[in-house]
Formats: sequence, structure tokens, C-alpha cells
Amino acid sequence: MSDTVRGKALTELITRCLREGTPIEIDGLGRFELDQEEVVFQPANRIRVFLAYAEEDRATVKHLYDELQKAGFEPWMDIAKLVPGQNWPRAIQQAIDVTDFILVNFSHRSVGKRGHFQCELRHALEVADRMPLEDIFLVPVRLSECDVPNEIARTTQYIDLFPDYEVGFKALTNMMTAQALKRRKKSRNKPKRRIL
Repeated sequence: MSDTVRGKALTELITRCLREGTPIEIDGLGRFELDQEEVVFQPANRIRVFLAYAEEDRATVKHLYDELQKAGFEPWMDIAKLVPGQNWPRAIQQAIDVTDFILVNFSHRSVGKRGHFQCELRHALEVADRMPLEDIFLVPVRLSECDVPNEIARTTQYIDLFPDYEVGFKALTNMMTAQALKRRKKSRNKPKRRIL
């Protein structure tokens, strides 16, 4: 089979899957989308945002996920990204390890809850410890009136998505965009190392 025939067969398969509503994503590289019947590859140069939450807040956080996507971010939420049979604890750790920001969503239902939310939070705190002090990485987000855990509240400013969701969302997206631009500028100004 020639490369041309293989390429055409692959394009037809991708197109059929996209029309059926099956997302096709190459983790870390980008994803295929349909744009008026044409298959387009969108490279993953968007700001990656991991959403940590307790199950009781799933609907609210799913709304945040959808709004972040519409705003041009690349959010990661377990119900949208995990596939059947996947080692989900490892996938969550990997997603946290490569994300640009982690939004830890707190509510009156989640603050004192035990379980996987606490595991995600602890791993996120470990990753945050490896970040430069001036970088914003872990962002506490309050979905409702609640106390942010002391270990986080002592050093990190939270943002409220209540009572005015739009105001909080705009402040959040503006901060992430500005911080990502600052990081990119800083990385471009670093001297290049020569490899012999």
C-alpha cells in the first residue's frame, strides 16, 4: 500500500470519526477538528489548565471546563479526558505534571471531604513546590462560600467564581493569559545551550 493510499484512508477514518462525534486528540501535540467538512489539526499551543474538584461539584466545574474551552484554553477534566480502561490515577498525575495551571476548585461540599480530591491536591502542591516562586501555578478557586485550607491560604490568593461568575472568570482567564505570556517571554530570553 502506498503512502498516498494510507494517507487518504487515514483522512477518511479521521473525518468519519469526527462526524460521528468522536474526538481525536494526540496528547500533548494537538487534536483534529472538523471545520466546515474539512479536517483541521489544531496544535496544542493553548494554555493547559487542570481542573481539580470533588465529585459533588462536577456540574459546576464542567461549566468552567466548557467556558475555558470557548475562551481558547486547553482544560483537562477527568470526565472529558479519561477513556475506558485507562489507568486514571496515573493519567491524572501526568496531566498535573504537564499542565500550565491547576485550578483547585473548593466549595462548602469539598473542603473537608476525604478521597481522590485530596490526593490530586497533594500532588499539585508537590508539583507547585518545584515551580519558580514568582510563577503562578496553583490557583485556588472558590465555587461557593468556604474556607480555603490553611496550607494554601497562607501563601496563595484565591479567586471567587461567586456571587458574580463572569467577573471571577474574566479575572482568572486574564491572569492565566498574562502569566503564560510572561513565561514564554522569559523562556525566549534564556541563552540557548549548544549541543556538541
